[in-house]
Amino acid sequence: MDAVAAEAPAAPGSGTLTIDLGTDTGPFHGGAGGTLYGLYGDGVPTRTAVEGMYVRTVATKAQDGIQHPGADALEILRPFVEAGGQDVYVYMSDIYRGFPYEWPGATGAERLADFTARIRRQVEQVLTLGAYRSHVVYVPFNEPEGNMFGTEEWSYDRTSWRTDPHHYFTAWRDIHRLIKELDPGARIAGPNTCLLYDEVRGFLEFAKAEDVLPDVITWHELTTPDEIRTSVAKYRALERELGIGPLPVNINEYAHNYHLSVPGQMIQWIAAIEESKVDADMAYWNIDGNLNDSVVEANKGNGQWWLFNAYGQFTGNTVQVNAPYPNVQYTLQGVAALDRAKHQARVLLGGGGGSADVVFEHVDPEIFGMTVHARLLEISWTGQVGASAQPLRLADHELPVVDGEVTLRLADLDEMSAYQVILSPGGNGAVLLPPSVGRRRSYQAEDAAYIGDGRSLNGPEGSPSDVDKFAGSTGFHVGGLRTGSDGVLVFSVEVPRDGTYDVRVFANSYNLADAVREQGPTNVFLRVDGDDPQELRLPLGYKWAVWGHTDTRVELTAGAHTITLAAEDPDLGVTRGDAVVDRLDLALRDDQVTGPALYDAEFAALGGGARVDYGQRGASGPGVAVLPRGGTATFWVHAADDGEATVTVDRIGAGEGELTVNGEDVGSVGGEGVRTVDGEGVRTVDGGDVGIVERSGVPLFLAAGINKVTVTATSDILVLDRLQVGPSRGLLPSSTHRAEDGTTTGGARVTGAHTFAMGGKAVDGIGGGPGNALTLTVTAERAGRHALTIRYSNGEQAPATHYNPDPVCRHADIAVNGGAPLRVLFPTTFHFNNFHDLSVPVTLDEGANTLMFTADELPDHDGHSRNQYGQRSAYAPVIDTVTVTRLA
Repeated sequence: MDAVAAEAPAAPGSGTLTIDLGTDTGPFHGGAGGTLYGLYGDGVPTRTAVEGMYVRTVATKAQDGIQHPGADALEILRPFVEAGGQDVYVYMSDIYRGFPYEWPGATGAERLADFTARIRRQVEQVLTLGAYRSHVVYVPFNEPEGNMFGTEEWSYDRTSWRTDPHHYFTAWRDIHRLIKELDPGARIAGPNTCLLYDEVRGFLEFAKAEDVLPDVITWHELTTPDEIRTSVAKYRALERELGIGPLPVNINEYAHNYHLSVPGQMIQWIAAIEESKVDADMAYWNIDGNLNDSVVEANKGNGQWWLFNAYGQFTGNTVQVNAPYPNVQYTLQGVAALDRAKHQARVLLGGGGGSADVVFEHVDPEIFGMTVHARLLEISWTGQVGASAQPLRLADHELPVVDGEVTLRLADLDEMSAYQVILSPGGNGAVLLPPSVGRRRSYQAEDAAYIGDGRSLNGPEGSPSDVDKFAGSTGFHVGGLRTGSDGVLVFSVEVPRDGTYDVRVFANSYNLADAVREQGPTNVFLRVDGDDPQELRLPLGYKWAVWGHTDTRVELTAGAHTITLAAEDPDLGVTRGDAVVDRLDLALRDDQVTGPALYDAEFAALGGGARVDYGQRGASGPGVAVLPRGGTATFWVHAADDGEATVTVDRIGAGEGELTVNGEDVGSVGGEGVRTVDGEGVRTVDGGDVGIVERSGVPLFLAAGINKVTVTATSDILVLDRLQVGPSRGLLPSSTHRAEDGTTTGGARVTGAHTFAMGGKAVDGIGGGPGNALTLTVTAERAGRHALTIRYSNGEQAPATHYNPDPVCRHADIAVNGGAPLRVLFPTTFHFNNFHDLSVPVTLDEGANTLMFTADELPDHDGHSRNQYGQRSAYAPVIDTVTVTRLA
C-alpha cells in the first residue's frame, strides 16, 4: 500500500474519507474494546495484553458457573481492574449448563426459585470483595426471549415474553429488588436481549413504573456495523419519549466470526460504536481467554490486538468523519480524534480495497502550523491464531496546508487491513523515516499449481453473506498435504533483486481432526527451485479455516522462482497430519527491516504531565516527549521471541529517569554526556540548550509478543526522542534446563511420547496432588530478578455443550527455593505434542536454586465443592524445558 500527497483530483471510482477537524463530536470514549469471555483467568491473557488493548468492560460467567471452563467472574475481577479495566458484567444465568440454560425444576416456578437462590449466593460472594465490588455489574438474564422466557424446552412455560411478558416482568422486578436489597450500591444491567426489539419499550415502561429500571441498558447487536448507529439512536429516542435516562449503554455482544481478527472489518464496528459513545463487548464464538481472537497464546497480539491498541491510545475529542458511503458496511469507514493540547490528530480507517483519498478539513494553523507531518501505518491481518509484530510504518510525509486542507492519496489498500494516520505539526526539520517493510507480495494457494493426488479446493468460507464462517484471504483454500499424500503445492514467484526474503505460510490444521490427533502440528517441506529443503510445522487451530502462520527465510536471486510445499521430501521425510493452506507471503528483508524497531516518544502514551514539543530539530520524528519529574512515556513494544533484546532510550539533554518493562524495574536512564547532531550545534527545549544524547543499547529481557516499556522521569526534565529495540547481543546470562534431568515424584514421569519436545522427552503427570511433582535445579550467576521461560504443552479440552470449543487452561504452582508457590496459568497449545513458551519473572539466589512444580484441582469459590464437568484441571502442563535469563 502506497501513500502520496494528492496533487490532482482523485481517480474515478476512488473514495474520499473526510476528517473534519473543525467539528467536535465529544470526548473520546474508547468503548469498543470490550470482551465477552475474553479473560480465562489471571495470566490468560497476560495483564500486559489486557492493558495494552485498553479493554474497558468484560462480560463473563458467574463465579463457578458450568457453562464453560474458566472466565469465572470473581477470579478475573481483580487482575482485570489492576490492568486498567473498568467493569465486569456478570452473566448470572451462566451459572447453569447448556444453551438454552438447563435450569432445574419441573415447573417454571420451581426453576425460578432455584435461580433466585443462586442469585442470592452470587451477590453474597460479591459482597466479600471490598472495594473491587464497585466494578461489578449484575446481568440477571441473558437473551431471555430465547432462554428462560422463550418457547423452548428449558423455558419458564414455553411462552415468549415478547408475546406475554407477565412472568418475565415479574421475575425481573423480584430479582432486581433482591439484588438491591442485598447490595444497595449494586448496578444491574438488562434486558440483554438478542436485539433491541420493539417490545423493549414495554419492558422499560414496566421497569419505570415499578422503580426497577436497569442501571445500564444492554442488548446484543449480532447484526451488522450499520445497525449500531440505528439501534442506539432508536433507544435514545425511547428514553426521551418515556422520560428516563440517559442511561449508560453496553452492547455486550457484537461482531461475527467473519469480522473478528480482521482489522479492516473491525474498524467498521469501532467507528459506529465510538460515534454512538457506548460500551460494547466482542462476541464469544470460539475459545475464551484470547480476547475474542485478539491474543495468541498468552501474550502475543495479532492484527486485531494492534488495532485496539491504536484505538485505545486516542486522546482528546473525536471529530466528524464523513465516509464515501456513510454507515454502509464493507466500505471504507473511519474514526478520528483531535488532541489540541498534544497537537495531534489520529485516524483509523479501513474496510475497503483499492485507492482512497483521506482529506483533513479545517486544519487549524494554531495547532498544526502551515506544514503538517503525516505518518501512515498499516495494521495487517495475521489470522485468528497468527501473531503480529507492531504496525508497519508505510510512509512519513511533510505536507503543506492549503486553504485549511491536507490530502493523502492512498493506493493499493488491502480491505483486510486497517490503517492509521497520525497528523502533527511539521516543517521543523523532522527526519522522514523510511518504510519499515520491504517489497511484499501475496500468492494465493488456489492459484498455485498442484502436483500429485489428493488436492481439494475448499470454500467458500466467510463472506458478507455468510458471516458465521471465518475470514480468509479470498474465501478459498487448498488441502491435500496430509498423511500418505504425495502432493506438492507449487507457487511461482518473481522478485526484483537478490536478497533474503521472509516467507510466511498462512495455514491451519484442526486440532481434533483424525489425522492431526496422532502427531499434533502437521509437518510439510519447503524447497526453493527444488533445493535447500526445510521442514515447517504448520499452526494448529480450534476449528478448520482458523488461520495462523509459519514463518521462515529464503535466499533468492532476482527473477522467477518456484517455492514448493510438499507432503514428502527425499531428504527430510514425510508429512504426518492434515493441513489446509490459504496463501504464501513473500517480503524482502532489506536494511530498514533488519535494523532496530523504532518507537517515537511523541506518539507514545504520555502521563504525569508529560507533553509533546515539536521545536526540536534533528529528532527522529516530528517531535519529542518532554517529561517533568514523575512524568511517563509508555511504549507498547513487540518481541518475536522470549529473551534478550537490545533496548536504547534516545534522549535529549542530561535528564534522567527509570525504566520498567512489564512492571519490573530494569534500570535507569541518563548519566551520559551529550553530543551535537549533523554539526548544527545544540538545540533549545524550554529555554535550555541541549543536545542529542548518544546512548548505547542495554540488554533487557522481553517476553515474546507484547511488552509494556515505561520511562519515568526522575529529574526535573527528561526529553525523550525515541525508543529503539534491536536484536540480542548475548549479554544476559541465560541457561536452559531439560525437565527430564530433574527429579520426579509420585505420578510425575519422564515420557518419550512427545516427539516435538527437545530431545523427544518431557515430563508429564505433574499434579493431581502435591505428591506428583517435578523438581529442577537451576543456577544464577548473581541474585536478583530472572525470567523462567517454560516450554510446555497443554492439549486438555473439556466436553462442550454447543459451538464453543472448551480447551482448559492448566496451572502449575511453582515454588522457588521452598518459598510460597507462584500459581501460573498455561493456555491451550491445542495438542500435547505442540509446545509453546511462557515466561514468568521470579527472584533467584546466586548459585543453585530449586524449582518445584506441583498442581491440584482448584475448588469452587466456597473452597469445598468441585466442578463436575472437567473444567478445572488437576494437572500441570507437560514440561519440556525451563530457560533462566536475567531480566536486566
